[in-house]
Amino acid sequence: MHGVWVIFKREMRQYFTSPIAYLVAFALLFMAGMVFMIDLRQRNGVAPADGTMILGFFAFIMIFLAPLLTMRLMAEESREGTIELLLTMPIRDAEIVLGKFLGAWAYYSLLLLSTIVYQIVMLTFSTPDIGAVIAAYIGIWLYGGSVIAVGMLFSALTENQIIAGFLSMAVLFLLWLADSVGALFDNIGVEAARFVRALSLRAHHSTSFLLGIFRLEDVFFYVGLMAVMLFITTQIVAARRWRG
Repeated sequence: MHGVWVIFKREMRQYFTSPIAYLVAFALLFMAGMVFMIDLRQRNGVAPADGTMILGFFAFIMIFLAPLLTMRLMAEESREGTIELLLTMPIRDAEIVLGKFLGAWAYYSLLLLSTIVYQIVMLTFSTPDIGAVIAAYIGIWLYGGSVIAVGMLFSALTENQIIAGFLSMAVLFLLWLADSVGALFDNIGVEAARFVRALSLRAHHSTSFLLGIFRLEDVFFYVGLMAVMLFITTQIVAARRWRG
């Protein structure tokens, strides 16, 4: 695991010296703050505060911002030729992929932790359901890991960061809408429709964690998606080593 730690530290250092990482953080927190204030104003004296609302917005906006965080992970290494240097180091392919993934996930986790300030502000106005908020945070943390893993896969497929970002954004958007897309398969077959809906990023979050419901099947979905994406990414890196 020493190789994972080396790559992890390298990635975290790059995040905190990258302007894109700061722009993503600013855009995310600015938009989240605006949504939070609008929702709080609308609920004032009308409905109790909802501590999970901001996390629902967080899930949607990460469909578009996660590709910005992941598009450079492997594509930049390939474009600049530094991937060859990594492959010559005494580090296994899986350690390279896992170290980069954990670096991106850790940065995402820091962004997520910053939203706790909204919960603190909300506590001064109302008493939201703490149990539901905790479940929603666990869900959105797992959700973030899965979208980062998907983005990392496409970053490994191309040397062009823009293409990697566009492809991952398109696929994530389709996965977000999978429960709606599944309705198109109803005429083809119930099993096909059920399979497509099962791939929905939104359904596994908004119908469980966001409601304060902790279901193992949703945990397995996000963990399984991460595992599959990271495995495929590792095979792509291994193929690059073999070609080299």
